[in-house]
Amino acid sequence: MTSIKLFESKKVRTLWVEEEQKWFFSVIDVIEVLTDSVKPRDYWFRMKDRELLEGIQLSTNCRQLKMESSDGKKYLTDCADSK
Repeated sequence: MTSIKLFESKKVRTLWVEEEQKWFFSVIDVIEVLTDSVKPRDYWFRMKDRELLEGIQLSTNCRQLKMESSDGKKYLTDCADSK
C-alpha cells in the first residue's frame, strides 16, 4: 500500500511493507520537510559522503524501495522506517 502523508503542506511518500508490518518513508521527502532544502537529493548525497568520511554509512540504515515520483513512474528510493 502506497500513501502520501502531508507535513506542513509538503508531501512525504510512504509505503507499507506487509512482510515486515512497517511503514517506510522516503528519506528525500523527510529531508525536504526538515531542512527546507530546495535540492533535498543533493543534501542527502552530501550528507552520506560527509558521514562516510567519519566511518558511518547511512545507506546501511536505509532500504531502496520503489516509490512513485512526480512523473507517475516508480523508481528505487532510499527509504527508512520510523526507527
